Amino acid sequence: MLQNLSASLKLLRALAHAYAGWWTIRSKFPKLTQDEREQRVQAWADKMLALMDIRLVVQGTPPERGPVLMVSNHVSWLDILTIHAARHVRFVSKSNVQRWPLIGALATGAGSLYIERERRRDALRVVHHMTEALSRGEVIAVFPEGTTGDGTTLLPFHANLLQAAISSGAPVQPTALRFADAASGETSMAPRYIGADNLWVSLWRVLKAPPIHAIVRFGEPQPAWGRDRRAWALSLHADVHALWRQTH
Repeated sequence: MLQNLSASLKLLRALAHAYAGWWTIRSKFPKLTQDEREQRVQAWADKMLALMDIRLVVQGTPPERGPVLMVSNHVSWLDILTIHAARHVRFVSKSNVQRWPLIGALATGAGSLYIERERRRDALRVVHHMTEALSRGEVIAVFPEGTTGDGTTLLPFHANLLQAAISSGAPVQPTALRFADAASGETSMAPRYIGADNLWVSLWRVLKAPPIHAIVRFGEPQPAWGRDRRAWALSLHADVHALWRQTH
């Protein structure tokens, strides 16, 4: 009973914070500079984690400035909050996120690019927009697994989106995420978002869980010149896996 009450209070605070973020995007973002928007998003994400009893742990050095293409393993919807709290980026997200109530508006306001994964040719359009953004000096983040894993293994990396880094000459920075029980340090299964899980089931599980550490470990940026994207995807998979092991 107490666990459900505590989770319910966290949910109410998180929803209030989400609506405050939506209102900020609607009413204040048009008057802010891009740097000011990014600072607001980062602060908002950090507070949202805290409201859910999740502590951000940053290992390594986030990119100070772009252009950088970040590649990370994908565990949960919490990945986006965690990376945003460490460093504002523009995510490449699946197109249905744009249609999620409230969350879609927040993601769009934070600068997300959307890809229709069911349409193979849509990757060409997204790579074009990513290349333009990287050429302007932006920081883009992708999840090359293409879907969420169970938090204990990495799925194969798709190579298509790496073409944006090769075309723009932007470095790629491997990044690893892990969610851990704050008391034991063991990987927490609460944030998982696979199979039959849906957003609300996963959210409720997180809110009922003991305190969690959201660990994001940044590797060293790698130059893009002379790269073959398929070989680079295999190499980055190994790099992200090594970073993930170092979070334990």
